[in-house]
Amino acid sequence: MYAKPRLPDPVRAAAVRAVVIVALTLVLVMVAVLCSLAGVWLAFPMVLATVAGTVVATWAVLDVWVTRQVWIQRHGVVSEPSSAARSRAWARERERERARAQERERGRERAGDARVPGPRGPGRSPGPGPAYGPGYDAGYGPGRARGHAAGEQAGATRRADGRR
Repeated sequence: MYAKPRLPDPVRAAAVRAVVIVALTLVLVMVAVLCSLAGVWLAFPMVLATVAGTVVATWAVLDVWVTRQVWIQRHGVVSEPSSAARSRAWARERERERARAQERERGRERAGDARVPGPRGPGRSPGPGPAYGPGYDAGYGPGRARGHAAGEQAGATRRADGRR
């Protein structure tokens, strides 16, 4: 139903090589068994070839495994979540984006029109004036035009040096 991703080229080449070597080794085993049963002189050389073929086939299968591990370490693994996981991830991302947009909107409402584009560039305040709104306090920058600093009480009086 679901197609598996294609093997990387080096791994696929090692796998094909291993399959061919294992197939030849199985042919050698069959020839050695049949020669032994028939009592032919070729039985002993075929048994030796079968032992050598088994060693080579084991090496080829290990080569597939090592090549795969090296490829994964060098190139990483392509992670493809299932469609259900993908849809959940998209829903989470949409929800995060909505929350960020709401937070930005709340921040704009709290700050009012404290920061408007002006002659000094976008996002910079043009200086004291109507852009700050009714809650402007000269001791605070444009970011705090309507609020109070942490721990301050509303209506606190200023000292001569400008601090409360």
